[in-house]
Amino acid sequence: MINPHLLRCVALAEEALAAGDAPFGSVLVDENGNVLKEDRNRVNSVDKTYHPEIELARWAAKNLTPEQRRNTTMYTSGEHCPMCSAAHGWAELGKVIYIHSTEQLTQWHKEFGLGESRVSQLPIQTIAPAVQVEGPIDDLAPKMYELHNAYITTEKS
Repeated sequence: MINPHLLRCVALAEEALAAGDAPFGSVLVDENGNVLKEDRNRVNSVDKTYHPEIELARWAAKNLTPEQRRNTTMYTSGEHCPMCSAAHGWAELGKVIYIHSTEQLTQWHKEFGLGESRVSQLPIQTIAPAVQVEGPIDDLAPKMYELHNAYITTEKS
């Protein structure tokens, strides 16, 4: 059975795509699995740095105690970029569970005919080695592939 928080990440990624943003969504939950906050990517509708992972880290740093932050799990459609990995580490958040890896996304971008990224694409643990990570989630990765392909196709036209 697929975790409902991961399914919500896919739904948030679909919302982002429908709004013209890159398909990413994230859900931050407490140690009991209660949703604390969720968000979606807004790189075109707000600014290029508006990633849901960094926004959830900012929210947690302002609203949760250090112990509460350490006991969170961030479910996310894609592995954090370096910017979001650093925010996750600096905010001292807990575990990350992601659907597709940075390596997968990089490969997909090559398949879609995109050039090299302006930023080195590194795994979360290269940036924030103390963060426990889980992923990719093979059952949902094909859906995220479809969403990213749709986004790139739209961006190219």
